[in-house]
Amino acid sequence: MLWNECVKSQCQLRKCLLEHPSPTNFYMSSWQSNRSAAYLLFLRTFLFLYSTCVLLASIIVVPLTLNIHFGYWFLYVTHWGFLLIVLTTAFATAVSALAYFKRHIDATFGLPWYVKVYWLLYNITIPVAFLITVFYWGILRTAKKSVNYAPNPVLDVMLHGVNSVVMLIELFCSAHPSRLMHVMQPLWFAGAYMLFTIIYYFAGGQDPWGNPFIYPVVDWSKPEQTLVVITLTALFLALMHLIVVGLASARDAIAKRRQSDTAGVYNDAFTP
Repeated sequence: MLWNECVKSQCQLRKCLLEHPSPTNFYMSSWQSNRSAAYLLFLRTFLFLYSTCVLLASIIVVPLTLNIHFGYWFLYVTHWGFLLIVLTTAFATAVSALAYFKRHIDATFGLPWYVKVYWLLYNITIPVAFLITVFYWGILRTAKKSVNYAPNPVLDVMLHGVNSVVMLIELFCSAHPSRLMHVMQPLWFAGAYMLFTIIYYFAGGQDPWGNPFIYPVVDWSKPEQTLVVITLTALFLALMHLIVVGLASARDAIAKRRQSDTAGVYNDAFTP
């Protein structure tokens, strides 16, 4: 009965919105015993600088190593996903910096736009990072293929493995909610990438090796097979979002047990 009440409380239109009564949850950690924004500011600045360095390295190293045009870098969902990580950590750092230097974020008339943008990016980037890691190591790396998607083994791990670690750190060190109804946000991203692959195919686009597809498993010359792959991917991405919601709830439950002051714990995903 309690579970039904929790699910029912979340399946409301207002839960799709990016509104939350406490802006402090966007620049404080669940694990803090004080209200300083300095801790997350330091962590987020490090994650942003690291992610930016990896992104720049991939932009430079991948085209040079494979001897391909720079424009091909933008074809792959891995690079889209890592660009999202840079944007997410950039906005996270900005939110923490504004809170630290201004000492207060006013949410009298709703969350400021930059907090909402950060929350939107956060909701999209974490499940997408998980999806990229699982898809790459579970399918693309094990599939029989004639092209090399990993010209640099160190960069390969950073783009397809450490990417999820970075977002896990952001997830576990944050305090704002991950809501069930926000599942549509990562699906919007997936839809945008799918639309890009369709336009690219019908425009006569090719991958760097002359194939009429970006990924062998997303080949629009075989629409039935590709639609099955996309449907399964969308379902898996939704599952990744549910896992994120569960991890956020577990994070706050553990933090609540560790602290006598639970003022900073506000994950409302399963709150009836």
